Amino acid sequence: MACLGSSSTAGKGQAFNWIRELERRPRNQRFHFYNFGVGGDLAYNALQRLPALLALRPQKVVVWVGGNDVLALVSKKVRRFFRISKHLPIEPSPEWFRENLQAIVRRLKTETSGIVALCSLPPIGEDPASVNPFQSELNRRIEEYSAIIKEVAQAENAGYIAIHETMLAQILASPGRALTSFRFLPFYRDAFRVIVLHKTPDKVAQLNGWRFHTDGVHLNSRGGMIVADLVQEFLDK
Repeated sequence: MACLGSSSTAGKGQAFNWIRELERRPRNQRFHFYNFGVGGDLAYNALQRLPALLALRPQKVVVWVGGNDVLALVSKKVRRFFRISKHLPIEPSPEWFRENLQAIVRRLKTETSGIVALCSLPPIGEDPASVNPFQSELNRRIEEYSAIIKEVAQAENAGYIAIHETMLAQILASPGRALTSFRFLPFYRDAFRVIVLHKTPDKVAQLNGWRFHTDGVHLNSRGGMIVADLVQEFLDK
């Protein structure tokens, strides 16, 4: 079982480790989990790392990318940072995301015999009806990119894991705070809280006032368990 994604898949720092949660479950003892999550990766970067995953010839693959593609599109600050740190050859766009995601799926399906599933994107921020321009644009783009993921899954005959729909329904029942801007310093502060001060992601979430996230982007155990349970359904099929 191979999991390809970004920091939400890597499960380090303030991000809940949903892969470790799956490993703990007795029903999954038949699986060996390989974590191919790298913080900050866009779909383009995940595609570049695909050969290492293909070499394992996995029986099942979960692909969860797109959150950083959305952040890079909505935030100029994030876009500038990723352009340099992730060596992006062109400006992020929905079309480029679709192109990279299709390439990932097609290579997985032609170069392995594994069963592939694509995950839609959890909300960034917890205010689906926000009038704040930044949160509103995040909401729109997360929905747009999740629709792209679903379309690619259908077109390429891959599985689809409805993280976006499931988590959005729970947030709509009890909306929380909006993510009104993106700043790097709070993310580094929260990583320090977890790694150095040994606070749990849930404690960081409580300090920051989030219900499903630790920082508005990464998931705490409440959000992460939704992911784990949905991926479990894919594993059990």
